[in-house]
Amino acid sequence: MSRNYEVIKAHYAGSDTKDLAAMMAPVTDRTAWTEMAGFPYAGTYVGADAIISGVFKRIGEEWEGYALKVDKLVDGDTTIVGIGTYSGIFRKTGKAMSARVVHVWEMQDGKAVSFEQFTDTKLVAAAMG
Repeated sequence: MSRNYEVIKAHYAGSDTKDLAAMMAPVTDRTAWTEMAGFPYAGTYVGADAIISGVFKRIGEEWEGYALKVDKLVDGDTTIVGIGTYSGIFRKTGKAMSARVVHVWEMQDGKAVSFEQFTDTKLVAAAMG
């Protein structure tokens, strides 16, 4: 497997253990992180601070047991694709959510140039309202 694959595999291992430092290891101050339009955290965030405050902090505050189970990680050398399922309970409604997701990482020398998320935003929105 490529170095980029191993770096993103370690990112997801960090996600499993809620290790934010491990999750942010491939992120630089120029990494463009895009959450899908229609997702509650939609938009593009650049750099670790923006990603943490715009995505991960909000998820932690608004969801109980939010998790990503990665079923498959595809090694395309400079493009790494993660395929899995989001799950969690939205705190305000108490409703559970399970939605399939695809993450596309563009990598250079073991660092993320960009990240883009594709998911079923309707399933996420249903849990929120």
